Amino acid sequence: MRPGALAELVRAPAALSVPGDVVAGAAAAGVLDRRTAGLACASVCLYWAGMAANDWADRDLDATERPDRPIPSGRVSAPAALGVAAGLTAAGIAIAGATGGRRALSVAGPLAAAVWAYDLKAKNTNAGPLAMAACRALDVLLGASTGRVARAVPAALAVGVHTYTVTALSRGEVGGTRPRVAAATLVTTAAVAGAVAAVPGHIPYLRRAQPPPGTTTATVLVADYARQYGVAQARVLTDPAAPTVRAAVGAGITALPALQGALTARAGAPLAGVLVAAAAPIGRALARWISPT
Repeated sequence: MRPGALAELVRAPAALSVPGDVVAGAAAAGVLDRRTAGLACASVCLYWAGMAANDWADRDLDATERPDRPIPSGRVSAPAALGVAAGLTAAGIAIAGATGGRRALSVAGPLAAAVWAYDLKAKNTNAGPLAMAACRALDVLLGASTGRVARAVPAALAVGVHTYTVTALSRGEVGGTRPRVAAATLVTTAAVAGAVAAVPGHIPYLRRAQPPPGTTTATVLVADYARQYGVAQARVLTDPAAPTVRAAVGAGITALPALQGALTARAGAPLAGVLVAAAAPIGRALARWISPT
């Protein structure tokens, strides 16, 4: 298997949107420390596993609709793709356990199960967007697993709702979508951005005259998130054809680091938030070479 084909199979650039889940969860739970890097690596492995499993599950459909994908084009065999998915799943769970012990495993296990359930069963059902949203919400909680998990629930919900909109749009990547679907996802994106901008990161600061550290950074980042994703969604309103939809889905993936960065900054870690958001322009640049969708 050639490295280029493997990178396309797992949609390698899209993984830049993953570590921010863990960082946002860790910041919210008060455990943004050396373990965060290990949990982020585990998260990337599970994400790539899901991408490989997705192509394996869709191999017959892709032969008709997307014959250029690695499996139908013959660049990656179906057994090899399944092996990559299984190996990355095992690696992700092992890294999580080695990094965060039983508490991390208690989240990594359900996350891996949710990823495979989405690819093999839920994806093509009405529950598909909700199942994928659950995967990303669990990913945020993976980052929080060694700390106060409950404090990371709002961040997990924000990322989960964003993911729901991207997944709902992605159903029109081949045949196009309906304008009302685009409108609904655009309104939801605005609601997510508004909620992140409005909700203070630390409750104790509500009693203080000054806003919590990172408030300005969070506001700037969430505005950038809304601009990147919202503009692409707005284009789908007037042109719901498949290429425009794919562009909006790609924008939703590559804009996610800005949302994660805003959540991280809201939790009192503005520098970490900026570093997370920096993945967005890198992801957009790499997406020119390898599609994230």
